[in-house]
Amino acid sequence: MNTGHLIIVSGPAGSGKTTVCDRMLAEVPGVQRVVTSTTRQPRTGEVDTIDYYFFDHETFKSKVEAGEFYEHAHVHSNRYGTLKSEIKNKLAATDLLLNIDVQGAAQMRETAQNDPLLKGKITTVFIMPPSIEELEARLRGRGTDAEDEVQRRMQVAIEEMQQSQFYDHTILSGSRDEDFAALKKIYEAVKAK
Repeated sequence: MNTGHLIIVSGPAGSGKTTVCDRMLAEVPGVQRVVTSTTRQPRTGEVDTIDYYFFDHETFKSKVEAGEFYEHAHVHSNRYGTLKSEIKNKLAATDLLLNIDVQGAAQMRETAQNDPLLKGKITTVFIMPPSIEELEARLRGRGTDAEDEVQRRMQVAIEEMQQSQFYDHTILSGSRDEDFAALKKIYEAVKAK
């Protein structure tokens, strides 16, 4: 039976991970997005079950206690996680792309060692900013965060970048086209095995 593969992509805010993941989903046939869960409020235009599964804190907590998540973490005063059902229901038939932070990726790597569905079917990719200065310029260029938030994100980014050594692949971010080509090449190599 042909089973899918799970590509996990992480990187600090401003690294371009969401942009490259969105392009993979749009341009590479046979790859589906893993919809993650959060307790944060939906942003303008976000749709429940499409962008995220939006849960209140109590519902999220009860799902954690019931063992319904592969991974979950507190990030920026909200909770985020990946429901087991979101992967189990799809991985048997298709390849999946999961965009999560370093905490979540570490939990997924650990879980995959003993989970028969995931074992041998995960590839992790870290998107590394070209430099701290470039990352800060990208964050400021968004124009969406106050100065204290930019500084907080920079501190988190430095900590996250130290985790890149635990990933199967690291892409040194360049242009959007270069990042996409690098991720697509990793995916194609995984599929060729």
